[in-house]
Parts: sequence; structure tokens; C-alpha cells
Amino acid sequence: MNFDNYEIIEHRWISNLNSDGYILMHRKTKAYVTLLLNDDDNKVFYIGFKTPPKDSTGVAHILEHSVLCGSKKYPVKDPFVELAKGSLNTFLNAMTYPDKTVYPVASCNDKDFMNLVDVYLDAVFNPNIYRESKIFKQEGWHYEMESIDDELSINGVVYNEMKGVFSSPDDVVEREIMNSLYPDSTYGIESGGDPEYIPTLTYEQFIDFHSRYYHPSNSFIYLYGNMDAEKYIEYIDREYLSKYDYKEPDSEIVCCAPFDKPVKLEKDYSVLDEDSDDGYYLTYNISTGKNNDKELYIAMDVLDYVLCGAPGAIIKKALYDNGIGDDVYSSVETGIYQPYFSITAKGVREDRLDDFSRIIEDELKKASNQLPKKALKAALNVFEFRYREADFGSYPRGLMLGLQALDSWLYDKNAPFMHIEQNETYAKLKKGIDEGYFEGVIEKYFINNPHKSIISFAPKVGLTKEKEDQLKEKLSEFKKNLSKEQLQDIVDETAALKEYQSSPDRPEDLEKIPMLTRDDLKKKPFLPVNNIRESECIPILHHDIFTSGISYANLLFDVSKVPAGMYPYVGLLLSLLGVCDTKSYKYNDLFNEINIHTGGIRPAYSSYYEYHTDNDIKRFFIVRAKYLKEESEAVFELLEEILLYTDFSDTKRLQEKIGENKMRLQSVMMSSGHVVASVRAQSYFSKEAWIYDRISGCEYYRFICELADDFENRKKEIVENLAKVYRMIINRDNIMADFTGTEDDYNEFAKRLPKLVSDMSRAPETISEDDRFAPDKKNEGLKTSGQVQYVAMAGNYRKKGLEYTGALAVLRVLLGYDYLWSNVRVLGGAYGCMSTFKMSGDSFFVSYRDPNLASTVEIFKKAADYIKNVKLDERKVLQYVIGALADLDAPMTPYTKGDSSLSAYLSRITDEDILKIRSQLLETDEETIHGLYKYIEAFINDDNICVVGNAEVIESNREMFMNTQQLL
Repeated sequence: MNFDNYEIIEHRWISNLNSDGYILMHRKTKAYVTLLLNDDDNKVFYIGFKTPPKDSTGVAHILEHSVLCGSKKYPVKDPFVELAKGSLNTFLNAMTYPDKTVYPVASCNDKDFMNLVDVYLDAVFNPNIYRESKIFKQEGWHYEMESIDDELSINGVVYNEMKGVFSSPDDVVEREIMNSLYPDSTYGIESGGDPEYIPTLTYEQFIDFHSRYYHPSNSFIYLYGNMDAEKYIEYIDREYLSKYDYKEPDSEIVCCAPFDKPVKLEKDYSVLDEDSDDGYYLTYNISTGKNNDKELYIAMDVLDYVLCGAPGAIIKKALYDNGIGDDVYSSVETGIYQPYFSITAKGVREDRLDDFSRIIEDELKKASNQLPKKALKAALNVFEFRYREADFGSYPRGLMLGLQALDSWLYDKNAPFMHIEQNETYAKLKKGIDEGYFEGVIEKYFINNPHKSIISFAPKVGLTKEKEDQLKEKLSEFKKNLSKEQLQDIVDETAALKEYQSSPDRPEDLEKIPMLTRDDLKKKPFLPVNNIRESECIPILHHDIFTSGISYANLLFDVSKVPAGMYPYVGLLLSLLGVCDTKSYKYNDLFNEINIHTGGIRPAYSSYYEYHTDNDIKRFFIVRAKYLKEESEAVFELLEEILLYTDFSDTKRLQEKIGENKMRLQSVMMSSGHVVASVRAQSYFSKEAWIYDRISGCEYYRFICELADDFENRKKEIVENLAKVYRMIINRDNIMADFTGTEDDYNEFAKRLPKLVSDMSRAPETISEDDRFAPDKKNEGLKTSGQVQYVAMAGNYRKKGLEYTGALAVLRVLLGYDYLWSNVRVLGGAYGCMSTFKMSGDSFFVSYRDPNLASTVEIFKKAADYIKNVKLDERKVLQYVIGALADLDAPMTPYTKGDSSLSAYLSRITDEDILKIRSQLLETDEETIHGLYKYIEAFINDDNICVVGNAEVIESNREMFMNTQQLL
């Protein structure tokens, strides 16, 4: 290939990735470019910048939001939203890291991909932030006051986002770990922004940060996939890079000097009230050199598994055996220049800090002499399996490789391939098991290394309120010292900002955003690949799909006959199956065997709504396995152990898992309040949501808390109920199988399945239990120590006689990037907002990290009127259609193709249904959209509300709820 204006630093075939790899340097600016060219149609581009912040004002994060708010070539207020509405993108976002900011896009459509690349390049190099300071106020922070008599407040999207982050104890712990280890470097700073410091950032500092770092000489450009690379490289030079001269980057990542001795710190986190004396978080943190060692980069993940990550891992077991923590876990951060390894215990008594450190250090000394070889082999196998499978779910493979490339590239411009070529590294590490390599790593980096921090996080009642009161007092005092003219200036600026946010973009500016045409939307949809077969009377659904040699097997057990009162035990069983003792294995040995021979065996719960009926729903407990064909015999032996011989009698193990459940659910409640609120709101009327709430939501959390708090008195009952539910579910009278793979792989599976099933027991006699499913309206305010809200309204449109239509996918895009986005996010300052319209009729609106409550509910209630009257030209309608189609046509892995096919089969969705829904989507017009107001009206009028959030805010809106209660 000929790359004019670029120097080829390196070019070679990368067999690990089946890609032609290039490292280029732009001659004029010394911008570096990495190319990974292959046959993947899901093309990826990003431009990244090294952006080490100097303080915790969140300037890098605010800038990440702000540059996507209009540019010279695309001067609309939010090109990002315009693209999201009307692009076939498979990824569109931006990310702020501790030392870099990255702007990635992906698409399978060539024309669309070029559009995305150009909009993003113009955004980062020519943003509107220099011409419009209101962007900084909207995305960062601003004083807000609608009249001079109002209370002065602070608002802003990033400000509210980070208030949400700082409300989660787990997020607070995570940031303090890195800050404690690297206090004198960029890693000792909160790049996302500390809400306490964000309001100290000035517009001038914000602009200076952009001019300093957003320059080609400080950039990292990445292209991946099946494309004409010369065309893109020439375009990037002609339109952008050539317009700049070289500028020496002032962005060096300065390492923190090694510690002479470990540091000990004490911190607080907020709780609503005193629960007990065991609410401490303890963390033991170790700096582990630099990330330019290929073997060490993977070895740290392996040691994470062996020391603390796996069930029964060395340090985890020792801490549990000594009664330290309800949940123990470790984490590894290798994506920064100075990586670290951390061990955390949650739910610890105040007097156990010294024991915590001593036990860890004792176990590390033992481990440095001899690590369990099976655990090392299991860890290496599971990570290598994931590397070879390269299935990242909804995230494009090229994106994940590109982000991983920055783990080395950011610190060595000639080494983007270091950590994404791993075959040889895995081979070396396998040899290292017998050569003492891993023990040597522990000796060098964990034992003979004083660069450590040990932190205790104490629960402090009312810390959130204390900080809010301090802020109110500070703002009140600030307001008192302002003149009437200054107060009026704030009122005028508030009004001006809202006018700016509310005013429509000029049509001529909107038309500058590149967009596809209807002729570009002719891709054929994926249709289910379902072959209904059987093996010795066992029904098997086979999806004959090429999987690169990996077999994906599901065993589905009908749980529709499980009594309602027992569903919390289904949730508990999901957390236990595969990590408890069996007839032949202790639980830690079982887990290692699973990872030595498979890519994973895990249980899951799923329900399937029958599309052509109103009430028929299938519910399944699913055991999923993925493996290579040559491991079939071992896989079925493991499935037999798990499905036939799991032993729940080890009450010590049960208590550990229940404690883990409790602590991890608490984390979910704080970090994913939108999920909690939306499921809970639906549970007031939906049988399915009612069940999900008892398997993984609020009711399940309360159930787990009851078991944890009274375990000694209830352990016999727990063992008996688990065994009962296990027998009710795992039996040969309610099984079907599902398999994704080639015919040869299927034959191997079908040959082995009958033996496994024949050894299962028959379904037990019906157990007399309370089998009433009783959704009832509660309209709850669920109080937490958080600083923001998650507001949900839910209902069902099918119960009002409305049928599902593909046009609802278009409505979801319109709401998400127009009405809800404009009112809840842009004007309201929430970090996010979303809507869902399910085929079952269950629907909801929900906000995310929202500073508001009552005003958000009012916005939800007015959505139907907005849709009934909204004026839409053909361009706008086409935008929403394209955005909806992008979701529908998202690229699929072999696994997701099989899973989608299974879902269609169990939901009784035919090829004709899929084509009809697609046709409804494509044919959506303004009149169709206007008619959809009925769907919103139908579910909003049900008036089901659930809010998870700040206790004071909920209580001040007490009249909105039937009851308020503490969630955590």
C-alpha cells in the first residue's frame, strides 16, 4: 500500500489476529496511526489523546462531553445525538480514562462509517466550545437560579454524573485505591471530576486544556476492519492533519516514585443509619511495576484468579476462614502506566484491619513457595479461551482490540501490538507454571515491594447530608455576598442557557450532518436458524452455525411449576450452582476443572413471552456451557457433577455465598439504580417483573438480608429449601436442549446428552406451597445515601388492546434522543434517560443519575402529548428509522445468533413476524409516530412509579408515593 505523507514504522502480518498490521507516523505532525486490516465488516475508528489532568476538576471528562456538542463543519448543538438518531453505527461513544480520552465509532456500512469518522474528527479538532461558553455550562457546571429569590444551586451533566459515582461506596473505594498508590502523579487525581472541585473549573482553564492536548502531535489514530485504508488515511491527512504543524506534546505521564514503606489511610463513606459494627471496607493495594512487560500483563490476571478471584482461592479462603468480610474480591488494573493489584474485603468489623493485612501477607509468603498448578492452568485456559473466542457481546471486536492496544501504545508509540498479540505469551506462561515464574512474580512484586497502601473505609451516618448541608451553606453564604446586579446576572445566565438548550438548530445546519438514504437500508435481516431435533426423546433445538470450533450448549429446565414463594431460592440457586461441593469435587477444585476444560459453565434465568398470545410465558432455568469438541467427555462429566450431585450441606460455604450475595447486591442497588427502579415499577403489575424482582431485585435483596442476619437459626431451612428447589428444577421431565455449532459438533453433543438426562430424577410430586403470584401497586420511594435519583414510570399497553409494532423501535429512538434527551438530560441535567416498549406490553421510562424527581415525572407524563403533536419532516423521520434499524441489525456473533434463534423459537416468532416487524419499522412515517401517543398514554396512565435515590429528596416529595422506605 502507498501511504503518502506518512512514514511506515512497521508493517507485518499478525497471525494472532488474522490481520495486516501497520504502524504509521504522519510526517508533518508526527501523529501516530495503527491499522489492523482484515475481513471484518464491522469497521472501527478512534482518535485518542493523552490527557493527564493536573487536578480533580474533571476537565478531561467535561471536555469529552463538550467537544461532541457541535463543531465548525457540523455546527448543530449535538452532532452526537444527530448521529445516534440517524446512523447505522454499531458503536458511538467517548470515554475518559485516568490518562487518556478516546473517541471511537464503528459501523458495517462503508458510507456511514466515513460519515462517523468525519464528524468525530471535526468534533475533536474544531469544536464549538471556543465560540459558545454555554456548552461548558451545560456539560460541566453552572450556577442556577430562575429568580433572585430562589435558592442558589449548581447543575451540569458531568457534575450530576459524578455525584452519582461518588454516591457508590464501591466507586469511592476504587478511586481511592489508585489515588493512594500514586499521590504524586496523574493517577492521584480524579480524572472524572470530584463534585467538590468541579465548580472550581473555569471556562478559560477548560479551553486551555483543549488547546494543550487536542492536537495531532498528541493523538493516537486507529482503523480496523475491511476497508480501503489508503482512502481513509489520505482523507484524514487532507482534511485534518495537514492543517497543523508539529507541536511538542506536553503530556508526559510522570510515574509516582516508589514508596519506602506501605502507607495506611482511613476514609469514610456514607450510610443512612447505623446498621452494625461490621460495615467497614478494607483494601490492600500493591503497585506492580510498569505495564510494558508482556508476560506480567497477563500474569497479573492469572494471579488475580489464583489468589483471590476464584471460589476457594488462596487469600479469599483464608480471609473467609478467619471471619474477615462478607465479600472478598480482588482486582487488577493493567490499563495504566503503573498497574496495581488490589484485594478488598467488605462487611468487616472495625477491629480486624491488622488481621486483614497479616493474613494476606502470610498467604502471599506461602504462595511464593508453591502455587497450585491446577489453578494456574485453569486461569491460563480461561483467559486464553476468551482471547481466542474474541466474543465481546455487543461491543465490536475491533473496538476492544483497539482499546487494549492503548495499554501499551500510549506509553510507547511504536508498540501498539504488544498486548494484543498473546499466543506466544500464553505459551511462555504455560511453561512458566513448572519453572516457578508465578511464584517469582509474587516474591518480587507482592512481598519484596514496599509500594503498597492499606485503606480502611468506615461507614459514616449522614455523610451525604452533611456534605449537602455544607454545600447549601456555602452557596447561601456566596449568594449573600453578591450584589443585586450579580444575582440578576445569574438569573439572566440561567434563562439564557435554558433558551439556548431549548432553541432548535437551524435546518440548514442540521442538513450538514451526513446521513444515509432509504436506499442504504436494504440489508437483509438475520432470520433464526432453528432445526428441531431430538436424541432418545429429548427435544433439541440445533442452530447449524459456524462457530470456529466452539460448541455452545444450553440445557433448559422449565420452572413454571415452581411455587411463587420459592422463587427467591431460584435466585440463590443461580449463585450457587457450579461453586458448591459435589460428589467428586470440593467447590474450588470443581471451579478449576470447569476452567481447565471449558470456556465456562454457568446458570442463568430467562423468560420468553409468546408473541401471539396475551399471557403465555415460558420460564427457564438455563445451564450454559461453551467448550471445544475435544473436551466433550470432560464437559459432560462436569455437567453430571453439577446437575446431579451438587451438595448444599456445607453451611459454612452457604454463609459465605449469602454474604457475598448481600454485599454485591448492595453495590448493584447503588450503581444501577435505574435497573432496580424500572424492574420494581414493573413488578407492581407484571408477573414476569414480579419474578425477576424476587430472583435478582429488591425482594431478592431483602430475602438475602434476612438469611444473612439470621443464618444460624435458618441454616437447616435454607439447606432443605435449596435441595427442594434443585430437585424441582433439575429433572428429566422438564428439560430441553439447545445447541449452536456445526453438524459434526452437534452429533457429538447429541450422542452424550441421553446418558446425562437418564441419570436425572423424575419431577417430584407437587409441593403444597403458596403459588399465588401477586403483583400489586406500591409506588415506592426507595431511599439511599446517594446524591442523585433514578426515576421510573411503568405500565402495560397490551392490556389496553394495543398490539406490538415495529414502529415502537422508532419511537424509542425519538424519545431517547429527542424528547427525553432534551428535557431530562439537557435541560434537567441528568446523566441519562431511556425508554422501553416490550413485545409483552410492559413498558417504562427511567432516568439515570438525575438531580430531579418531580419535574422528571412531569416530563414523563407529558410525553404522549408531545408525540401526538410533534412536527417531523421526512429527514427527521428517516433519522429515527435509521437509528432504530441500527439496533435491529447490530452485528451478531455465532453465540448471539444461536441465542436469538432460541428466543424466536420459544417466543413463537416466525420469519414472517420478523419481516413484518421490520417492514413496520421501515414504513414508519409522521402519521404513524403521531398514532403512537396511545402506547405512551396507555402505560403512563397506569401510574406505576418507583424512585431510587437521595433520602431527603424522596421525603420532600412524599406525597408522590404510597410508601417510602430505606432500600439499603
